[in-house]
This record gives sequence, structure tokens and C-alpha cells, in this order.
Amino acid sequence: QVQLVESGGGLVQAGESLRLSCAASGGTFNAYGGMGWFRQAPGKSREFVAAISWSGSNTRYADSVKGRFSISIDNTKNTMYLQMNSLRPEDTAVYYCAANQRRRDWLPPYEYWGQGTQVTVSS
Repeated sequence: QVQLVESGGGLVQAGESLRLSCAASGGTFNAYGGMGWFRQAPGKSREFVAAISWSGSNTRYADSVKGRFSISIDNTKNTMYLQMNSLRPEDTAVYYCAANQRRRDWLPPYEYWGQGTQVTVSS
């Protein structure tokens, strides 16, 4: 059973940066799969943030984070990262990582989900 554990969330001021990590364990990931980040703000539905292929050669971002967030992956450590720069109050949310293990696609939908990490950006 694949397990995903997020870390790196916290409270920052607008304009500052955070780096989230997502460590995957419990399975072998196929070369055609991938991982992604989603977020859910209070009172809102979960939304896509970014995705990356297992090789790291393909990435995709939501328009709201393009140019500010950067997704990366270290497949030797089974760990994905989300570097978040120029954070805004509207980035406040619980951030979730997700992954495909058997499904041969690096894009959503994903088979496995983490528990989430809180990111709060104060103005």
C-alpha cells in the first residue's frame, strides 16, 4: 500500500516562500506515472496546483501559480517538492500530494493521496 506524507507547511507572510515535500513509500512507481499537488481552502473545493511525471521531464501548473510555484521530483528518494515563492493570502489552504502507482499517467486522477499540510499566508 502506497503511503504519501507531506511536510513543510507553516505560517508565512505575503511575499515569502515555503517548500513542501511529499515522501512516497510502500510501492514501486512505474515510469509512466507521476505525482501532483492539490489544495483546498476553507469553504472551497479541492483544486489542482501542479503535476510532474515520474521522470521529471513533464510538468503542468494551474494558471494561478504559474511563475511563482515550481514542482520537482527526486525519484531516487521517492520525494516530490513544491517550491512556493511570492506567496499570497489567497494561497492559504491545506495542500495535498497525490500519486499514481499502477495507473500509467502522470496527470490526474490519482490513485493515492496524502493527509495534507496547512499553508497559511498572512497579509
